[in-house]
Amino acid sequence: MKARHSFAVLVVALLLAVPAGAQDGRDLRLADDIVRNINTYSRFTIFDDVSISVENGLVTLTGKVTMPYKRDDIGRRIARIDGVREVLNRIEVLPVSTFDDDLRYRIARAIYGNPSFWNYASMANPPIHIIVERGRVRLTGVVNSNVERMLARSLATGLGELSVSNELRTDAEVKIN
Repeated sequence: MKARHSFAVLVVALLLAVPAGAQDGRDLRLADDIVRNINTYSRFTIFDDVSISVENGLVTLTGKVTMPYKRDDIGRRIARIDGVREVLNRIEVLPVSTFDDDLRYRIARAIYGNPSFWNYASMANPPIHIIVERGRVRLTGVVNSNVERMLARSLATGLGELSVSNELRTDAEVKIN
């Protein structure tokens, strides 16, 4: 059975399969260690998004980061964790673009500058991630309610983006999975 963890920079959303045996329990503990390790990586920001899956000690990393060294650093950090048998690092590096960089910052200011999101902005690892690739925006992470999810999407719209994909999930949705 497979244990899956998906997380944003500050907020961790756990997507867990129901453990059926001892190996699943080890995979769940390993996944928790991996999530903690990535969340404490000082260069992981709201502009990066990484997901993991763990099966019998085989760790698969997916997602997108803004710089190549982040992909490499995360892969090395995970490989050193006790219990990791092998790491498949499938993290992609976003293309370099001043337009995308400017758009990332405009959207971050719009969302985290809004009074409804000040409680998130004050966190060490804010839960809303803003992934921008070639002018297309994807919001990931976890928020408290559907109203916050819709507000975040609204705030990310009209800032020069080509499209906005809202993949934010609510706390209730995360608990169900």
